[in-house]
Amino acid sequence: MAGIEVTSLHKRYPDGTVAVEHVDLSIGDGELFVMLGPSGCGKTTTLRAMAGLERQTSGDIRIGRTLVNDLPPAERDIAMVFQFYALYPHLRTRDNLAFPLRAEGKPEKEVRERVAEVARMMQLERLLDRKPQRLSGGEQQRVALARALVRRPRAFLMDEPLTNLDAELRADVRTEIKHLQAELGTTMVYVTHDQVEAMSLGHRIAILNKGRVEQVGTPLEVYDRPATLFCAAFIGSPPMNLIQVQVAEGTLRGPGGLVLTPPDGLPRDRALVAGVRPEALEVTAPGAERTVPARVVSAEALGDEIIYVVDHGGANDVRVRMPPTIQFAADEQVGLRHAGGTPPVYDTSTEELVA
Repeated sequence: MAGIEVTSLHKRYPDGTVAVEHVDLSIGDGELFVMLGPSGCGKTTTLRAMAGLERQTSGDIRIGRTLVNDLPPAERDIAMVFQFYALYPHLRTRDNLAFPLRAEGKPEKEVRERVAEVARMMQLERLLDRKPQRLSGGEQQRVALARALVRRPRAFLMDEPLTNLDAELRADVRTEIKHLQAELGTTMVYVTHDQVEAMSLGHRIAILNKGRVEQVGTPLEVYDRPATLFCAAFIGSPPMNLIQVQVAEGTLRGPGGLVLTPPDGLPRDRALVAGVRPEALEVTAPGAERTVPARVVSAEALGDEIIYVVDHGGANDVRVRMPPTIQFAADEQVGLRHAGGTPPVYDTSTEELVA
């Protein structure tokens, strides 16, 4: 196994399109590392550069201690799992699994043993004699994962491997991947635009935007303290409420007099925005203590919670996550208050976290 180091990675295509502006990453040996971001942010191009499928314009990539800039994909000792399963349609499952080993010239006895081992691990034994057209989407994805595993590479690279599965299968296969990575202790780099996948899978997450890394941290770190306004707006469902605030009398004051607790060391001479999670706000009966007048714009009942969209006189409506036992109707007059805690605060000019 091996860690992966990406230094000053830049990728510009011949037509002038810049896919990756500047990326630095340090991925630990045995880490499940997730690259997260919207379409076009550069995450897949970065992954393909690690694999050798894209040649970077500049920058270095190391797998373990080996500089792999000039090595073809076959010599990098990595395995890649794609969004589309890329199984050979004319081959049975056992032969799809055996293909990379046979291509390396492994003895047939070793091929059979390793195929049997990975089939047991991925619960594919009863599917070994089926061709891909006789497999469900989830089964095909497990075969694709098993084909990568059978090689025992130094690192696995996964490019949105669950996108084509339905919600229930995605959750099942996501659990399988996490348990498998923990059991093997293998370095794994996982690309996704789905923040639920990123938060549930990753030991650490890199959030990419416009070809640059905006933040690297654990799931809890990127959720609690997004490093930039982009990260604050991207992570979370619903995402953070971004509320224009001013420092006044030891508090942060938002529209309508909404009071927030300020963090220490807050600058007073800048235009500031506080990031407030929907669960850190409360909707109450009008006139309750510490509330500001507000109006319910809409309510989305999700069974175990209700998401309220509330107009409190600010530039943007805010979203509030509440238990289903507390119900208000659209257009109802309510009170809005901050439930406590210290929100992260951002400078609107730099869009970076200041406190």
